[in-house]
Amino acid sequence: MIACCRPLPLFLLTALPALTADPHLLDRAYQRMYNFDFPGAHALIDQHVNDQPHDPLGYSTRAAALVFQELDRLRILQADFFLDDDRIAEKKKLRPDPKTRDAFYWATRQAQERADSILLKKPNDTSALFANSLAWGLTTDYAAFVEKRQLTSLSYAKTSHSYAKRLITVDKSFGDAYLTTGLSEYILGSLPFFVKWFIKFDDTKGSKQVAIENLKFAAKNGRFLGPFARILLAVAALREKKKPEARDWLHGLVRDYPENPLLKHELERLR
Repeated sequence: MIACCRPLPLFLLTALPALTADPHLLDRAYQRMYNFDFPGAHALIDQHVNDQPHDPLGYSTRAAALVFQELDRLRILQADFFLDDDRIAEKKKLRPDPKTRDAFYWATRQAQERADSILLKKPNDTSALFANSLAWGLTTDYAAFVEKRQLTSLSYAKTSHSYAKRLITVDKSFGDAYLTTGLSEYILGSLPFFVKWFIKFDDTKGSKQVAIENLKFAAKNGRFLGPFARILLAVAALREKKKPEARDWLHGLVRDYPENPLLKHELERLR
């Protein structure tokens, strides 16, 4: 009986958080996010960060929930916004929520600092590379769509792209990384010539065909960003006047995320 009451060795005590942490918390957080249940997503992210405070992906995911919540509040996520290049490029000032802005940039910094620390010791750590790519990609979105700093956002996009390319070099099957490379191809293929002259993405030619192939790979194989790749494919199909294809993508998304009112609205409009 006395032996049963002895304290656990120190190495076991330090291992307990990893043993008890739920490995699917972030999967469930993204599920809530795609259903536009942002409070539910934040609750799951908070639990993951509490369980694994040194994991940069928890902070990148928190930044994702914050930026998409803000894009929804500002009504930027509607398909019409992404179909109108003038609306995307216009400099009309929006009113970002200051608390959300501070929380977003804090979360991206936490993700980047933790990821950089891991990569100093393990340069090929796939989770850290993905966390950095995601954090910089979200910074791109916030700067471009909320703060209207489009040219500045392209430098953030290049950084996100570089981490994604490193990740694919390490693991060619890492589906989420292909969303970033596909988006880089699509962005570069849509830029005016004089902008392309100054903006260069590594191993990227601006081929919309390659962009769609990468996005489809991400849609099929992405653990966290697969659904977002499907959303982008629907938008790309609409931009190319391929309504039946866009309708198919949206139909699948509505089936998988029935609580998302925006997806339902966009599908009804196409019908």
